[in-house]
Amino acid sequence: MKTINLTTQRKAVYDIVYHAEDHPTAADVMNRLVERGHNFAYGTVYNSLRYLTDNGLIRELKLGEAASRYDGKMDDHQHIVCESCGRVDEVMTGAPLQWYADVAEETGYDVHHAHVVFKGVCTECKNKSKK
Repeated sequence: MKTINLTTQRKAVYDIVYHAEDHPTAADVMNRLVERGHNFAYGTVYNSLRYLTDNGLIRELKLGEAASRYDGKMDDHQHIVCESCGRVDEVMTGAPLQWYADVAEETGYDVHHAHVVFKGVCTECKNKSKK
């Protein structure tokens, strides 16, 4: 079993991501650390995010944006992205099990996990466009 080394910096970064209601970027994490009185270098934050991701404590989300976002919720879920404002929300509906079998048959892979990213327009942006 691999030993996890949570330094003070890594623990602070983990706490920000784990307790986030949104899916923060590295810059968001940095800003929140500053708000809490921490003064870490950007490199330390990026390295901490990479370490936490590599060790399965958080998830890096590449959702077609320039910057990765981070998710502290490790249970199985999907994401939906607003094409208007960029908001990211969690979708708890799982991928249909038949998809796994169909993809395995089509590709020859043993499929273990699926991450689906839905795109649409959030309620707030929809309401703005109606005004």
